[in-house]
Amino acid sequence: MRHRAFRAAVAEEFGEAHSGVLLRDYWLAALGSTPDEALDRGVEPRVVWEALCVEFEVPEPRRHGRGLADPRE
Repeated sequence: MRHRAFRAAVAEEFGEAHSGVLLRDYWLAALGSTPDEALDRGVEPRVVWEALCVEFEVPEPRRHGRGLADPRE
């Protein structure tokens, strides 16, 4: 998952207005940081996306991001 696809998936799942705040301010214990901090440290966008999906209980069929190709296929 590329950064652009990651940001598109977050915006689609959580809303365009909310996604920036979520990435900047939400603490993910699984990553020990906010999503943006994790990305800045070099954590792969796919790992950050999966942590967000687990934290917010995103249904499995949408974990590849609404409207995006499932990267596991």
